[in-house]
Amino acid sequence: MAEVLSDHVEEISNEPQTQKTVQDKSEKGDICKDVLLDAEYSHINHPEPWRFEHWIPGGYSQSRMIRFKNPSAMYKAINFFAGIAICFYGYDQGVMSMVNLNHDYQKLMGIYPLKGSSRNTAAEGGIVAVYYGGTMVGALMAGALADRCGRVKAIVFGCLWVVLGAALQTSAYNITWMCFGRVLAGIGVGAIDCVIPVWSAEVSSHSARGAFLALEFVMNIGGLAMAYWIEYFASLNSNQSMAWRTPLALQLVFIFFIGIGINFFPESPRWLMKMGRYEEARDILQATRPGDIEPEARQIIQTVQYELKVSSANQYLAMIFPKDEYTRKLRWRVFLAVWLQIMQELVGIGVVTVYAVDLFSTAGFNENLSKLLAGFNNISYMFSVFFAVITLDRYGRRQTMLWGAVVMCLALLVAGILDMYAQEAGPNQRKYGAGVAAMTFFYTATFGATWLTTPWLYPTEIFPLTVRAKGGAWSVVGWSIGNGVVTMITPFLFQAIGYGTLLLLAGLNVFVIPFLILLYPETAGRSLEQMDVFFDNADSWNVFTASKRIREKGFDDWQWTKKVSTRETPVD
Repeated sequence: MAEVLSDHVEEISNEPQTQKTVQDKSEKGDICKDVLLDAEYSHINHPEPWRFEHWIPGGYSQSRMIRFKNPSAMYKAINFFAGIAICFYGYDQGVMSMVNLNHDYQKLMGIYPLKGSSRNTAAEGGIVAVYYGGTMVGALMAGALADRCGRVKAIVFGCLWVVLGAALQTSAYNITWMCFGRVLAGIGVGAIDCVIPVWSAEVSSHSARGAFLALEFVMNIGGLAMAYWIEYFASLNSNQSMAWRTPLALQLVFIFFIGIGINFFPESPRWLMKMGRYEEARDILQATRPGDIEPEARQIIQTVQYELKVSSANQYLAMIFPKDEYTRKLRWRVFLAVWLQIMQELVGIGVVTVYAVDLFSTAGFNENLSKLLAGFNNISYMFSVFFAVITLDRYGRRQTMLWGAVVMCLALLVAGILDMYAQEAGPNQRKYGAGVAAMTFFYTATFGATWLTTPWLYPTEIFPLTVRAKGGAWSVVGWSIGNGVVTMITPFLFQAIGYGTLLLLAGLNVFVIPFLILLYPETAGRSLEQMDVFFDNADSWNVFTASKRIREKGFDDWQWTKKVSTRETPVD
């Protein structure tokens, strides 16, 4: 979740534009070389509407769109709605954590008892993991659909899948039934998770990226915590069948609100301009932006015109199997986005949050206290995201993730050692168990402050506007792969090596550090156009080598391992 992320829309100079002016500016790195004169694209036709889009209900309507007296109110409404969607993503991701512990559920699925049975353990992990196969498929479908029939219809498309999946999960009576429902729900969540960040970024004008992003992900983890506590109190009900079915059914409350509500919000003005609906796009810009909209409208038109010219290169396969220099640069960005999401899971957050109850139980706490500790850990996790406002903007993306990996490594190392002693301490087990709990809370809070938001922010800062939706889809593919693998193997790890699982995760935090140092250019304080300059001129994936080559070409901004001060480089 996804996942909300800012739009870097740069104002275009009001000076008269000539081919020489554009060329001179491009050579200096002031603007992206791809943003050329309108005249060059005057004969490009806008794409025809997708002939099957009427099969998807709802969609944007200019007459139905909600309106406010000032753009600030519209901005808040869009952010709130996007936050609800991200909250649902967190709820849906965390809803299985307590369901897996319900004995009525385990017996119906044929996985009871879990302990001592490798077959049942594999089945438990499989039920959770198939969801992420669905999210991967849904993201790829929605990334393409969002470009064909609009962001709003793509979100409605995702909601329809979730309705089917949630209904099947709630009514499931065997493992096949449940897995089918999990896959369908995953397709819908992947679609929503892919499109909502892109839609909110393109509709809104963000001047405070860190604060906006933190709010979104506070609601995301709030959804995760909500799912957990609803399940905790439901588990106190004597009717254990209702205890696990009720939280699954509550997915429908979220999804009906999202699926119906999105139809009253504006469509992406960029997509409307791509389809040739200029007046509608200007109407939305007027409703969502204070002041003069013409500079931004002009910049969007130029970018969209360029996108139409190179649209054949902006397909999924072309992005990973390049045929020219343009698509080779896209493959580089796809790798960075996908691998960053996979690394986010390798550092261990899925293990700690989904299997927190098991972790606390092995440290010597009884079942009820383990459940309470896991719930409070989710609450502290939610509030830790506020620190992302400081860490992301003040220290940059690279530094934030680097020191986060170091601190998380130390926390997991200490937790693993204490867990080892706790299992051998006898009467003193709780003393060591308290240390395990403290380190678990500390690890989770550190992740929330450093690693939670960055993998969702980074793709919107490295992908050009021409492939933003598809870039977001590739990011969700990486998230799906990482989550799917981790949730599948974690039950086996706990059974096979126990406290060694925490030590393994500590080692994986060390493993990701060289990738962060060598491969990921710093994006903080830089515009989308400046990122295009980097990828256009860097001829090495090694950031240090690339920085050296860019410096040799005469660019002023060449230190791509460091953030740029916003006082030096204005960022919208």
